[in-house]
Order: sequence, then structure tokens, then C-alpha cells
Amino acid sequence: MRLGLTFGYWRRGPASGVVELAQEAERLGFDSVWTAESWGSDAFTPLTWIAARTSRIGLGTAITQMSARTPTATAMQALTLDHLSGGRMLLGLGLSGPQVVEGWYGRPFPRSPLTFTREYVDVIRQVLRREAPVELDGHYAQHPYRGDDGTGLGKPLKSITHPLRPGLPLFLGAAGPKNVRLTTQIADGWLPLQWSPYNPDAYGDALHDKPEGFRVAPTVSVVVDDDVERAMLPVKASLAFYVGGMGAKDRNFHADLMRRFGYPDAADRIQALFAAGNRDEAVAAVPSELVDEIALVGPADRIRERFGMWRDDAHVTDMIIGSKNPATLKLMADLAHA
Repeated sequence: MRLGLTFGYWRRGPASGVVELAQEAERLGFDSVWTAESWGSDAFTPLTWIAARTSRIGLGTAITQMSARTPTATAMQALTLDHLSGGRMLLGLGLSGPQVVEGWYGRPFPRSPLTFTREYVDVIRQVLRREAPVELDGHYAQHPYRGDDGTGLGKPLKSITHPLRPGLPLFLGAAGPKNVRLTTQIADGWLPLQWSPYNPDAYGDALHDKPEGFRVAPTVSVVVDDDVERAMLPVKASLAFYVGGMGAKDRNFHADLMRRFGYPDAADRIQALFAAGNRDEAVAAVPSELVDEIALVGPADRIRERFGMWRDDAHVTDMIIGSKNPATLKLMADLAHA
């Protein structure tokens, strides 16, 4: 199993020790490091900083938000960093949700997310292949632009810069079964925010026809602590925030996923508590059973035992570790490479 390390996005400010931790992951044989963005720090700039201080490890965005940039702008950043890093870029894309797209980026959330995603990826693939000028008369993506408010002077263009790798790996972060099925058709890999090796049917048959070599790379929090309940707390806090605060009550992809995992009552309660401002109670309402399905928590021996389910999972090819502890990275490297 390939291992990755995620740094997520910045909170109040940049986290300390990121470069040193990336270097340690590279030394331990990790395959990749990943950055993210929400509505603060961006994903590409920290990744470029890490690229300059490492030499082998893959560099991924998990995820960069599609609404933040036009597809050609995203392709430009990806091909630039791929050149600067010697071919280590892994481009992870995600749509985010209506609250972020409309509240932060000031753009309408696409009424047809599948069409939007398909067109976005199409344009990026055209840029990276560089076989011809980019052209697409899509519902969301128009190259050249043909809107009534344009000048009519646009013309199809081909990237001045020759991409280092026309087949630069492209991943999608998707939650719903239809989005996951589309991901298997147009991307090289999938970045599930949560995955349970104990409940592989949570996404239905979306992965049934995935092509050979398709990568499934879930993010997995790993917390080593002799007290299992204490180890679960940061995972519960994260889940409560996503289920309760990252989306509207009737349109929250994370709450929908919790329901598909088999915890509909908990999802409803977390949303209600979070909306009422009772965040501590919302955290407490996250089922411990769910945390144990999607994360690795507790004493090292317990993690070793439970890692077997992940190693033997028929779908998972990569595990992106959420931890800032070098000893935890060493433990996971030993398990993955045993």
C-alpha cells in the first residue's frame, strides 16, 4: 500500500514543522504529501515550498477547489509545479459545496455538478496533452468564450509551455455515488474524504467498473494514544465540523455520507446541535463506532491489528495519513512496508 501524508489547509496561520515532516515522510518511503484549501490558504503555494525542500516524494493537492480557478488556470499551476519538481505533481480537484462556492468565491454553484466536473477535467486534459488548441463549447466551459457580453475576439490557444507529463495524474474528491462513478470514468484516482473498509457498500456500486490501475486514496486520521476515547476526540471534532458546519442543513455532502455509512440519526442530531451553537455536544454526538470505521486510533498494538482491514481492502491503493507526529509516521511506514 502506498502511503501519503496530508497537511490539510492552514487554520489561523501556517503550521510549523511542515517541511521537516515532509522530509521525514520522504525518508520513510512515503509516496506523497498533500495540501488542501478551504477559504483561507491556497493549496499550491505551500506545496511549492515543500517541493523546493524535497527531492522524490509526490506532491498532491487534496483538494484544490475547481470554483477557485478556471480550468486553464488550474492546468497552468499544475504543469508549472510539475516542471519545477521534476514530475512529482498529483492534481487533486474538488467542487466543494454551495456555501463555499457562492459565499467565498462569489459564483453560482453549478446546477449540474457532474457536467461541470466533466467539462473542467476535459479542459485540463486538453491543456496537458497539448495536441491542439483548447476548444470546448460546453455548458459551463467555453473556450474560446462565446457569451453575449464578450468581444468575439477570442481564439483557441495552445499552451506556450510544453507540459512535462501529458498524463499528469488527476484525482477527484467526490462524495455522492454518481460523482464517484464519474470519477472512475474521467480521472486517474479518487480522494474520498472518508472511507470505511468495514462498509465498502456505502458508495453503492460506484467503484464496480473502475479501470485497472485506478487509485483510491482515502484520508485516514491516525492517533496513537493509550486512551482510545481520548484518541477519538480530534476525529470526532473534525467530523462534527464537517457534518454540522460545512454545508446547509438540506445540502451537506458530509452529513449525507454519514447517513450512507449507517448513522442517519447521528447526522441529524449533529447538524441540529451545531446549528444551535452547541458544538461540544455536537462533537460528543459523533458515534465512536463510526470513528473506529474510518480512522486508526488507540494504542499502537490496536492500530497494528486494525490496519489489517485497510491493507486487505479490495479498493484502497493509497492511504493518506493525517498526523503530525513523526513516531506515528514511522509506525505506519513499518506497517505498510511489512
